[in-house]
Amino acid sequence: MKNKRTKGLGNLKYLILGVLFGIVFVKAEIVSWFRIQEMFRLQSFHMYGVIGSAVLVGMLSVFLIKKFKIKSLSGEPISLQPKQFNKGQVYGGLLFGFGWALTGACPGPLFAQIGTGATVVVVTLLSAIAGTWFYGLIKEKLPH
Repeated sequence: MKNKRTKGLGNLKYLILGVLFGIVFVKAEIVSWFRIQEMFRLQSFHMYGVIGSAVLVGMLSVFLIKKFKIKSLSGEPISLQPKQFNKGQVYGGLLFGFGWALTGACPGPLFAQIGTGATVVVVTLLSAIAGTWFYGLIKEKLPH
C-alpha cells in the first residue's frame, strides 16, 4: 500500500509542475491564438523570442549535462544519442507547422488553452490523439 501512495504523491509533483508551466504559458501569451497567428504572418517577434529562448536554454542545458556528466534525479547517467536525419522529418515538420498555423494550437499548450476557456481547442486535442493513434497504426510501414 505504501508503494502506491508514494507513487501517487510522486506524480502529484508532476501535476503541480504542469499546472505552473501552464500558468506561465498563459501569462506569457504563448497559448494565444492571436500571438501564434502574428508569428506565422511575420507580424511580431514575440513567439520567435520565446522559441529562440527555449532553443538557447536547451543548447546550454545539453552542453552542461555533457560537460559535467550530470545525472538524473534517480542517479542514472544521462545519455544523449546522436540523431539521424531523415527526409520524413521535413514532411512531418511541414505537416506539424501547417496544423499549428491552421488551428493556432501546438500540442504542448493544448491543455492550457482549454483551461483558459478556449474549449474549441478540444477538437485540436482529439485530432492530435487521432493522429498519434494513426501513426502507431502505420508506423511499421513507414520508412524510418
